[in-house]
Amino acid sequence: MSVNPGNDPSRRTDPSLRPTRASALIVAALAAAAVGWLLISTNDLFYYISPLPWTGAGVLGVLAIAEAYLAQNTSARIQRKPGAPPVQPLAVARYAALAKASSLVGALSAGFTAGLLIWLLLEPTDEAGSSVPTAATTLAAAIALIAAALWLERACRVPDRPDREDDEADRR
Repeated sequence: MSVNPGNDPSRRTDPSLRPTRASALIVAALAAAAVGWLLISTNDLFYYISPLPWTGAGVLGVLAIAEAYLAQNTSARIQRKPGAPPVQPLAVARYAALAKASSLVGALSAGFTAGLLIWLLLEPTDEAGSSVPTAATTLAAAIALIAAALWLERACRVPDRPDREDDEADRR
């Protein structure tokens, strides 16, 4: 049980999980892009890590596919579609937490990769040019992860209307 300090009803102290805001993801991506740009351009860090590895794109892509599958499956189970088994409430809470964390990781990865990609496009060397496809693929995978995570988060919401009419009668 939670008590509101100071009798202020507008201040909520109950623990809750709020939907991810687009503004938070945009700020995270912009901050990561700035950090990526600064790290690459000031320290010549790129030449220590070139060529860029494909593992980042692969991991982000696999996570995006897994979360998209979870979103589709969870949505069908929450809406009680025919043939879909019931869903455990704790599993839905875990999926929602996974979705929130994944959308932030995707935003940070997309921002950092976007900063790196811009630097690569402006750098006239052959090493930079050969890393552009890797960076572009990583950016696309990060954006796919953000989309899948937001879809999973939306799939975890409880429907507003009751599923059956007799449920409403039992509540009265």
